[in-house]
Amino acid sequence: MYRTHTCGQLREAHIGAGVRLAGWVDSIRDHGGVMFIDLRDETGVTQVVLHDDKLLGGVNRECVIAVSGAVRARDAESVNAKLDTGLVELFADTLEILGPAKAMLPFEIRESTATREDVRLKYRYLDLRNPEIHNNIVLRSQVIRHIRGKMEELGFLEMQTPILTASSPEGARDFLVPSRKFKGRFYALPQAPQQFKQMLMVSGFDRYFQIAPCFRDEDARQDRTAGEFYQLDLEMAFAEQEDVFAVAETVLTDTFETFGGKPVSPAPFRRITYADAMLKYGTDKPDLRNPLEISDLTEFFAGVEFPLFRGKPVRGIVADCKGRPKSFFESSEKYAKSIGMGGLGYLTLAGAEFKGPVAKFLSEEQRQYLVATLGIGDGETLFFVCDALPAVNKYAGEIRAWLGETLGIVRQDAFEFCFIVDFPMYERDEETNKIEFTHNPFSLPQGGLEALNTLDPLEILAYQYDVVCNGVELVSGAVRNHNPEVMKKAFAIAGYDEAELERRFGALYTAFQYGAPPHAGMAAGIDRAVMLLVGAETVRDVIAFPLNGNAQDALFGAPGEVTELQLREVHVKVR
Repeated sequence: MYRTHTCGQLREAHIGAGVRLAGWVDSIRDHGGVMFIDLRDETGVTQVVLHDDKLLGGVNRECVIAVSGAVRARDAESVNAKLDTGLVELFADTLEILGPAKAMLPFEIRESTATREDVRLKYRYLDLRNPEIHNNIVLRSQVIRHIRGKMEELGFLEMQTPILTASSPEGARDFLVPSRKFKGRFYALPQAPQQFKQMLMVSGFDRYFQIAPCFRDEDARQDRTAGEFYQLDLEMAFAEQEDVFAVAETVLTDTFETFGGKPVSPAPFRRITYADAMLKYGTDKPDLRNPLEISDLTEFFAGVEFPLFRGKPVRGIVADCKGRPKSFFESSEKYAKSIGMGGLGYLTLAGAEFKGPVAKFLSEEQRQYLVATLGIGDGETLFFVCDALPAVNKYAGEIRAWLGETLGIVRQDAFEFCFIVDFPMYERDEETNKIEFTHNPFSLPQGGLEALNTLDPLEILAYQYDVVCNGVELVSGAVRNHNPEVMKKAFAIAGYDEAELERRFGALYTAFQYGAPPHAGMAAGIDRAVMLLVGAETVRDVIAFPLNGNAQDALFGAPGEVTELQLREVHVKVR
């Protein structure tokens, strides 16, 4: 046997027993003829004592060894309360090198997170030995297992959907796979199992889920990897929006309470319309831990003789800035300009008077109105954001977030969930001026066919919804459009005639003509959920082998070149 026990297993009950351990050499210490090794595996660390330094020949940090000997109690002064094994140590009489290691490491294992990311990812197998990163991956496994169990409890059937499929326009660039057998034709990796899970509902399955890999050729962000990610996909037949909400609240609450270590906002989660979210928080991903809210002052400033705000949308944010030095307000102005704003106006209430560059334009009645309407307290500051739509909402949201972080008023000890509902079905592309889908093209329009026939497309809302947690979009979903006539009209508004609809989405469109049940579903990001649970700054810290921010695999060298023969086999020529 390589080992009789793991490195985190030994306790006082093992004193006097002969054992064999195997693991990585975490550290080596020479105490004048007595050598100490901290031996590490996934379960923990055990201190190993050696009196024969010849046993250490060829042993370096991070090499893999097996040691055997007797377990003894540590001296009182050498007890290590930080270790679960800190009351005992192994007196080794044999040592065998199982896997040698180079003497020079590219970085210190326990300090890998302070190393440049390109170096960490090049030596990812060393980075993953860091207990912090290692534990992230262990937790990820536990979270996925927990979610699977919860979904089965709720009556969902786990199924798998294809990885090689057809290209379809679903919001991001496809990864294409050339066909060897069919010259000039391509498979695509699925951006999501969207059409497959809807097809399963048409096939008569009642409740489906899977932990699905999704592939999108898009740029990386802190909460999004370049290339692939995993999500909990689920779909329910004969379901409405509230049915999906109930499942989301059950699974998310249970998972975050089990693994999060922080209070979770109780179900039912707050419902916030898209329009209200953009107005009150400046984003459709509001962080509700930040108590600041945005007020619409457009109508108020229509009656104020202040030329910079005249005829434009105006937003206001009240924040307690008492005691803040002049440099704080200079910093706020500097930040506003850094995000593209022309400046940042503000008023501070000092006693019964407003101070600030906008104050002289306000009448006494207007000042009293602001105090009464916005609840401005003594010493508090009202910040102004003015610009055209939609920029004014975006800027106000960024100023709100900056104030929350800078003032230190964003709660760090909670998970705050909410649903964002009533998304617009369509939007107008600023460059082409064409009407296109805002969110999921398979969503059911509110009002159905009548709304599509009678309303301005930009006024039509969809049964689309997101779940947001602490400012991160964690879930996206919708009630699906299962009626072929409604589907045909919805796509026609976005510029797809029936021939194009059949060409792009023919399988689903045809299937709906053979009896499709009403159905709804959602997809929850696994990577993002684990990122929130462990408090990581980026999803790459909760993925075993991620691409870097530039969509490259630093460990295996992807994307890489292939041979001319490989290209010829799939009928591809590089140009």
